[in-house]
Amino acid sequence: MNSQLISRNIVVGGRRTSIRLERAAWNALDDICGFEDISLNQLCSMIEARRTGGSRTSSVRAYIVSYYHQLALNSRQGMQSQVTAMAAGAG
Repeated sequence: MNSQLISRNIVVGGRRTSIRLERAAWNALDDICGFEDISLNQLCSMIEARRTGGSRTSSVRAYIVSYYHQLALNSRQGMQSQVTAMAAGAG
């Protein structure tokens, strides 16, 4: 895994800034933006509005992990529901 940091310009709350993240983190943000149909600037502004401490970069990383964690939980719950439904229909 390439851990080289890549700097990109973003607009957060109407102000231009930049953050440095690993390529995997940028790819994740791009995927999230596509899935949620929002721009990178909108997503970063939303993350910034909820930030309670720490750096902007760490808040973005934490958001990425939380987003994918929630997807995993939702997926697991969906699989369990499907298994339960299949078991109920098989009897």
